[in-house]
Amino acid sequence: MERKGILGRKLGMTQVFAKNGKLIPVTVVEVEPNVVTQIKTMENDGYEAIQLGFDTKREKLSNKAEQGHLAKANAAPKRFLKEIRGVDISKYQLGQELSVEVFEEGEMVDVTGISKGKGFQGVIKRYNQSRGPMGHGSQYHRGVGSLGTLRPMRVFKGKKLPGHMGNITVTMQNLEVVAVIPEENVILIKGNVPGPKKSLVIIKSAVKKPNLKKEKVELVSYETAEPEAEKQATEVNEASQETVE
Repeated sequence: MERKGILGRKLGMTQVFAKNGKLIPVTVVEVEPNVVTQIKTMENDGYEAIQLGFDTKREKLSNKAEQGHLAKANAAPKRFLKEIRGVDISKYQLGQELSVEVFEEGEMVDVTGISKGKGFQGVIKRYNQSRGPMGHGSQYHRGVGSLGTLRPMRVFKGKKLPGHMGNITVTMQNLEVVAVIPEENVILIKGNVPGPKKSLVIIKSAVKKPNLKKEKVELVSYETAEPEAEKQATEVNEASQETVE
């Protein structure tokens, strides 16, 4: 199965309800139309891929090289340019726009983003290690502990030590697309995805489960339910007024 992908912006998390009564936690990803800014071929680049541009920015914020590159695709300056490999490049054209309808409900996707930065942290928070006794005489509370044996007279490479935590590229695999809303350029993905709100995320076809497609989940729509509720309330009010009269 060919791969496909699109760039989006994480807006945050919410929850939706299925008609069978299940509550589904979802991440809301805003996907304004992506532009195919470059098509890489085996002859010219040694591999096949498409380059997507996302999030239009002011021309003042881009340099001449970037403007010239995007002018070939007749596109405005973009904040993010990312490649999607493994796609069938014959199905794409330079300057083509891709919307949220690239994916369908029930498809499995991998979502890549940059995780939240947590600064400099100790081994307890960073690696979930245990602390020592908290009594005053212990003199060992939240420290690293023993760093190595006597013989090598050094610390082995890979030793888990305090350091910078977070702010790295993370991919969540095998997430389900719950809903695609083209009118609002929004896609709902089951579960959580890496990164803070308003951060860039890359949605691609799942590597491990490319052919799996689950049944579409029928969601409760409150837009259609509101007029019925108002109608019932009006009928009740009219009945109560008739009774009073």
